[in-house]
Amino acid sequence: MVVRKRAAPSPQRELAEPKIHSTAYVHSFANIIGDVTVGEGATIAPGTSVRADAESPFYIGDHANIQNGVIIQGLNGATVVGDRQREYAVWIGRNSCVAHLALVHGPAYIGDDCFIGFRSTVFNARVGQGSVVMMHTLIQDVEIPPGKYVPSGSVITTQAEADRLPDVRPVDRDFAQYLLDANVTLQRGVSSSLHQRGESSARRQAVAANRNGDGKDIAVSEDTSVGSMSLNNEVNGQVKRLLQQGYKIGIEHANARRFKTKSWLTAGTLSNTRADRALSELETVLREHSGEYVRLIAIDPDAKRRVSEMIIQRPGETPTAGGGQSSGTSSYRASRGNGARPAASSNGASLDASAADQVRSLLQSGYQIGVERASARRFKTQSWLTVGTLSGSPQTAISELNEILAEAAGDYVQLIGIDPNEKRRVVEAIVQRPNGVTPPSKGAVEKVAAVTGNGPVARGSSGQGVLTGETVELVRSLLSQGCRIGTEHATPRRFKTQSWKTCAPIESKQLNQVLNQLEACVADHAGEYVQLIGIDPNEKRRVSETIIQRPGSQNNGQAAASRNGRKGFGASASQYQAQKNGGNRGLTSSQLEQDTLDQVRSLLAQGYRIGTEHATPRRFKTQSWKSCSPIDSAQLTDVVPALEACMQDHRGEYVRLIGIDPNAKRRVLETVIQRP
Repeated sequence: MVVRKRAAPSPQRELAEPKIHSTAYVHSFANIIGDVTVGEGATIAPGTSVRADAESPFYIGDHANIQNGVIIQGLNGATVVGDRQREYAVWIGRNSCVAHLALVHGPAYIGDDCFIGFRSTVFNARVGQGSVVMMHTLIQDVEIPPGKYVPSGSVITTQAEADRLPDVRPVDRDFAQYLLDANVTLQRGVSSSLHQRGESSARRQAVAANRNGDGKDIAVSEDTSVGSMSLNNEVNGQVKRLLQQGYKIGIEHANARRFKTKSWLTAGTLSNTRADRALSELETVLREHSGEYVRLIAIDPDAKRRVSEMIIQRPGETPTAGGGQSSGTSSYRASRGNGARPAASSNGASLDASAADQVRSLLQSGYQIGVERASARRFKTQSWLTVGTLSGSPQTAISELNEILAEAAGDYVQLIGIDPNEKRRVVEAIVQRPNGVTPPSKGAVEKVAAVTGNGPVARGSSGQGVLTGETVELVRSLLSQGCRIGTEHATPRRFKTQSWKTCAPIESKQLNQVLNQLEACVADHAGEYVQLIGIDPNEKRRVSETIIQRPGSQNNGQAAASRNGRKGFGASASQYQAQKNGGNRGLTSSQLEQDTLDQVRSLLAQGYRIGTEHATPRRFKTQSWKSCSPIDSAQLTDVVPALEACMQDHRGEYVRLIGIDPNAKRRVLETVIQRP
């Protein structure tokens, strides 16, 4: 009978202890076993597994970054020569990054400043200094030369393939650096929390050690950083208001290079909802990122979206001292709550009577009123800061607005009318400038009158900015045809290149309100060109363009016929109406002959398109024609003005008419309609 015996247990091998630098960050969920050396400032993320067997040491260089889920192992006895002229199973150089879920199996050497992408594998290979290995790659039994780029999904198993790899481009290096910075930022919050916890413990020990004989504490300053960055009153007030409104506050930072490309890095969110503690956290972040751009982000936790962004620190810029505990910038709601209202007349700030009328009119019409402020520097970039909304009766709202004007002395203050149903702004009016309280502009007054329905209809009897009778009739005609009204403006310089800017949209279809908003637009853009646009909402196209204001002259309301013709738009509302009714039989032209008109009418009736070309006398001899602006319309009332405009623009040249078959893509007619 066979006697079975239990096998003797194998002798347990003693593994060396890891040698981790005091400044390195190793997450508690990281698994490091054996003879592993971790250099200064290195980062080992959670979920990593680094196991070095006996006689197979590992080396992770200074400031290296080992991200989540990375596995680093080696074969017993298989080594490479590291930079220290010693043998290691795995060597990872300085400032190198091994990204998520990558596998590095020794013998392996990764040089300084390298990047190993997600889920990539390096086995029995050397990766030269400064190389970038992208995602899902296999590198085995080869040596990658320094500064090479390995594309995603590559399989490099022969030295010939490794030698043919392209060099790293700056964009590849920037991408790798971005991923590295983003991962390091995730660890910053934990290390910052540990640092603050250590500071608090040190302060408690200092207090205990400095007790005198009577048992009294010697005062120890809580602010141990002399000359540290402190928040100004403007930022303090903004943080308090955002917290009072229930928003979360996030922080982002960027160095000068990243700021140019808007590549912000997250610095976390303020965990405290108490204003004083939140401001203390914010000051800590500013100290950590001194010399960088830092911006504040208001986050709506319900809608999960950003509601505002505000840069609170720039390189080389020191905010005015305000301190984290300052409450001098508390909003009018806070000051009203403690019963201590600032006197609005202390600095002479008092709301203008005209502005007070606008407040009453907006509130009585069911609109909400918001208030914004901006310093002279912020005003140049239109970076307004929200103060809040006015509530209660008109008298209470005016009183609150006076308080805001007193608190914001020396700043711009803007009044905003808000439609609570459509969630949009209907009017904006500046009620205070740095030189003192100012009445709203005529344009703002007209806008308020337009949205509230209070105010006279402009008939061309007032002074500057009043529409002419011809313009009023044009607007009335367009509205009666179901068209919408729009406006554009341009400075004299932009007018030369026809670079128009769109004004605020006119949503109303009531003549009274449309005329008031037109006058407001004209007043807001005094000294510029202002153009009235008739828009067909069904065909989604413009039917009329009329310049109603020119710099340095009274508004003449005359149509910009040449520009209308070049773009193929109708020259007037009457022409547009005739076009819709088909009434173009009796159309005449002062520049085109009747035969030409008949030809154009015949071509359009057959479904052909109309084009034009022009040539100087010298080019005409060689038949070197140049194409004019295309005529997109197929309506005679649009084509004739376009032809006249082309002839006017090329006076003294040859101009010829072209009939084009759009289906066959060929010309069916060429005839000269103008000669020098």
